[in-house]
Formats: sequence, structure tokens, C-alpha cells
Amino acid sequence: MSLPVLLVDDDRAFSTVAAVALQREGFSLTVAHSLHEARASLAKATPVLLVLDRRLPDGDGLAFLPELKAHAPGVAVVMVTAHGDIASAVDAVRAGAADYLAKPVELADLVLRARRAVDASRLRDRLETAEAELSGRRRLVPPTSAAMQRVFAMLERIAASPRSPVLLLGETGVGKEQLARHLHALASKDGGAPFVHINCAALPEQTVESELFGHEKGAFTDARTARRGLVEVAHGGVLFLDEVGELPLPLQAKLLTFLDSGRFRRLGGTTEQTSTARIVAATNRDLPKQMSGGNFREDLWFRLGVFRIDIPPLRKRREDILPLAEGMLADLGRELGRRDVSLGAKARARLGAYAFPGNVRELRNILERALVLEPGPELELEVLGGTPSVSAAVKVEAPGTVPPEAFSVTEPVPMEDLEQAYVRWVLERLGGRRMEAAKALGLSYPTFLKRLGDT
Repeated sequence: MSLPVLLVDDDRAFSTVAAVALQREGFSLTVAHSLHEARASLAKATPVLLVLDRRLPDGDGLAFLPELKAHAPGVAVVMVTAHGDIASAVDAVRAGAADYLAKPVELADLVLRARRAVDASRLRDRLETAEAELSGRRRLVPPTSAAMQRVFAMLERIAASPRSPVLLLGETGVGKEQLARHLHALASKDGGAPFVHINCAALPEQTVESELFGHEKGAFTDARTARRGLVEVAHGGVLFLDEVGELPLPLQAKLLTFLDSGRFRRLGGTTEQTSTARIVAATNRDLPKQMSGGNFREDLWFRLGVFRIDIPPLRKRREDILPLAEGMLADLGRELGRRDVSLGAKARARLGAYAFPGNVRELRNILERALVLEPGPELELEVLGGTPSVSAAVKVEAPGTVPPEAFSVTEPVPMEDLEQAYVRWVLERLGGRRMEAAKALGLSYPTFLKRLGDT
């Protein structure tokens, strides 16, 4: 794929030969002969490289650099001028240029420096992406709302107690896993302690005990060798039990024993093992209701709830929406190769008016979709407005007040969006109980998650 380059120079002869030389090296060229033309081009698309003349008919390219970097900080810039001197070169680099050339320019030198500037920019992107992947978590945006500030303050206090279990409660998509990772980061100052994540709802009942506590050779038909469980793997760190309400009752008793003593036995084993893993559990289910129905142990509820934290839905902490969106946009832009995209005025207004039934996860999905479908340096989030969207075309009323006809389509919408909206409606009607919702829809659990938009 060719790399987009914007060449800004009022010398038409130089622009022509430079464009040809760069095109031969695989660059895709757009040429502007003034700052006005350059701004118009940048409004349509963001290049990976800007070759910028210093003296232009309507201004100084060097003075334009700060404006460019504020608008598109990831663009690599090579300055070209007939007035080259050391002072100008230093000023250009300080203003954000990657390199500097003085006319008359050797075309081979221009191509070399252009390639080097692009490679350096890509290397920075890869390093940032690798750092994010190695950290095992996305960048955590500090909260603005008072409710989430209290949650963060509680996590900071809990971090000082290394083994005390933590129970995170809240709707699907509110960010329970990210908060668990934040707690782990606070408690593991050197970053060397493990963080192990398991979704209890995604495991068959027959294998949950083996996954959590391991097994000895011969414990069951396919147990040809002994295997460590995730409790052992997470020794010294955090074992995050997502959807803990889905654990089978017999396993709840074994988990309670481990929480009380730090000891456990592998499946089929007789020797007691120990682990200092902290259990952080999370659920969007109503555990007290499950207890009254005999599906969740009351003693496990109290043991897990030494530190019980209720995470408010995004619609109840609207001050956090824009900071979260901007932080996610930076991460997604880096992942998708669109670093220099920002939220336009329409996008900000639409975010402020939207209810976010899918919470933080839905916000990320909306931004990712917009990055793929909307060109230009500013996103408008058309999925939330302008053309009919599911949120506008499908009526879903609150649980407990829903008549049979409450889910209805008022305008044409894509089938994919309609299916996702209906899956979310069913999930809401069933109180967030994903396994029950999947069963009611006649879907396998992995297919249900795909329709929900979680994968």
C-alpha cells in the first residue's frame, strides 16, 4: 500500500520532479502550492509525511508547523527551503520537524530523508503499541465524575491489603476488568506479578474446577499429565473471576475454602497446595437474588464482599464520557493507523446526548466503527445521528414496564444493527443474565457474544 504524502511548495518545477521521485519510491503524492491549499488538503485526509517549504506565498512554513502539530501530531515533517542555515534547522526541529533540507535538493537525499522520517514515525507507533500490549491493559483515563473518583480512591486503599478479595458489581460493559487491572497495577509496583483473567460463564461446567485449581495425572480420562490451575498461575498476583455468578455451587464451596485459607487441592490430588493470589470477582448479576433462589452461596457472597465496589453505569457519570472517548480514540487511532483523528463538534454533542446502554464497551465500539467508516481528521460519529440509527429507530422501554410491542422498528435500519439491538433488549429484560439471554435467543454463548458486540 502506498504511503500518502503532502508536498507543499510554490516552486512548481521542484514540486513536479520531487513528486515523480517520491512516487517512484512508493509514495502517493498530493501537491499544494500554498498554506491555504495545504490546510484544505489536510482537512480531507491526514498524510503520513509532509514535505514543507519554508517560504510560501501566504506565510512561513516554519510558523505553520505548530498549527500542523496541534492538528496532526503524528505526521512526519521534512522542511525544505532555499534559505537553509543552522538556526533555521534548529527552529524547525524544535517546532516538530523530523528533518531539514536546503535547496538545491538532491532528489536521492530527499527520498532518503522522507523514508527515514516515515520509518521513525512508524517505529514510534509500534513501540507504543507494543508497550500497551505488554502492559496487558489499555490506557486508563482518570475519572472526572465524583462517583468514579470515589471508586478509584477505594482501589488505592485496597491495594495496600494484598490478599483481601474484591467484588466489582455493575452493568455489563462498565469497565470491571480495567478496574481490576488498575488495582493489580497499584498493588504490583514492579509490574512483575501476574494478572490472570478467566470468564466463568465461558467455561463448560465439567472443566471449571480443572481450569481454576488444576488436576493430577489420571484425574479424568484425558488427564495424561498433571496441570497447574489458574489459582497457582496467579500466585503473588491477581486472579480475576469475571461473571463469578456463573460458578457451579460445588465449585463455590472450594473457592470459599481457598479464600479463607489460601489452600486448595488439585482435582484428583491429595496434597494441599497454597497460593497468595488475590481474588477479584466481578458480575452484572443480582447475587442476593441468586442467593434467595439457592444458586449462590451466602457465605461466599460475604467472603467475596470484604471490599464490595458498585461501579455506576456511564449514563450516570456523564462527565466521564468525553475524557473516556478522547483516551480511547488515541488508543484506537494508534491501533488502526489513524493517530491524528479528533472528535468534531457534532460528535461531542452526540456523545453528550446518547444514553450508552452498553456503557464503556459500547463507547469503544462506536469509536472503532467511526474510525473505520468516517474519513478526514475529525469524526462526527454519524452512527449516533444524522442517518437513522438503531438508537433512534428502535424503541426499548425500561425493564418492568415493557409491553409486548415495546421492541418495534420505526425506520429502516441495517439487519446487523437490528439484531444487536434486539439481543441487548433481551439481555436487559433478563436482568443482564447472559447465559439465560443466550438460551432465550436460541444462540450458543460465543454467537450470543458476537451479536451483542462483545467480540
